[in-house]
Amino acid sequence: MVVFAAVIFLLASFQMTTKALTVAAGESLSYAPEILIQKMKAGRQESIPVNYMEKLTGIFGIRSITPRVWGYYFHEISGANFTILGLDPSAMPLGDQLSRAIDSGNSPGTHETVVGEGARSALAGSGSSLFSLFRPDLTLKSFTIVGTFKPETDLLTYDSLFMPLGDARDLFALSDDMVTDLCVTVANPKEVSTIAKKIASLLPDTRVVTREQVQKTYQAVFGWRSGFASICLLTALTSFIIFAWDKASGLTPEEKKEISVLKIVGWQTSDILTLRFWEAVIVSLVAFLVGYTLAYVHVAFFDATLFRPIMLGWSVLHPALRLIPSVDLSEFILVLCLTVVPYLAATVIPAWRSAIIRADSALN
Repeated sequence: MVVFAAVIFLLASFQMTTKALTVAAGESLSYAPEILIQKMKAGRQESIPVNYMEKLTGIFGIRSITPRVWGYYFHEISGANFTILGLDPSAMPLGDQLSRAIDSGNSPGTHETVVGEGARSALAGSGSSLFSLFRPDLTLKSFTIVGTFKPETDLLTYDSLFMPLGDARDLFALSDDMVTDLCVTVANPKEVSTIAKKIASLLPDTRVVTREQVQKTYQAVFGWRSGFASICLLTALTSFIIFAWDKASGLTPEEKKEISVLKIVGWQTSDILTLRFWEAVIVSLVAFLVGYTLAYVHVAFFDATLFRPIMLGWSVLHPALRLIPSVDLSEFILVLCLTVVPYLAATVIPAWRSAIIRADSALN
């Protein structure tokens, strides 16, 4: 029963972790711009001119367009990839609410940055708030850490450095008329897809990505990783069921003697089969409840420690997420059907085969 409960624990943990990560990603993306515009060339993203904003002024329904610099910086000392984000918060409709995402400190000024907890640990390990990063020509650019993001935003900000647009341009050696993408906010959320199509028709050399598409991408990534791991666990479950079948098929002398004694005292084959069935039901349900409860505790109180490296990917800096598991009825029934039903079949059928033997042959 211990092995059976362990398999259920692993399978249920993956289901709960995937659901919790998907919910956390959806909540974190709720403040993201409705539309992102990126310039493409030869199938790859390149810098987009700021004057592309002028071509979109005629589209009714666009609330604002904000230029943004977004990219990765490999930090050789820690071996981590930082996410660099540069923009002017005052140019965004909800820019004045940036302070709600900052746990301590202020919005960054020139040569200042607000960082995620993981980036802060990697950059300020010596206790200093000053650090320097290399430009592409290997000259150094210095920054001062003036704030950190709240833990609730770790999924998106744990490895991030937020800085003014000019500093991000300087760090990546972008000219003043270029950015990496344009953030579009829309007045009416129901018109996002319509406005995205209009932007794509006016700017055919760009990729237009809506917030809904980004959310679906997160769901697909978490679902793929969870599905791959679940297949591995189902293999372990199948091996366990085959083992249970093999063990139930082979009667020990004590079991044969027990069946013979029961038949001699008047038990019928159906009575023995019923006994074996309810015995298997009790064992499987107890194992299921123990495994599912341990899975909930693992996700709720230990933040899915066993599976976090698998679910969060290749990054060196893994966010210290506070996951909130939820018990979905459909997923509960799915795990129940994948574990308890095969176990019952693997134990009851061999029990029926053992119950039909003759009492005298078993005693002999």
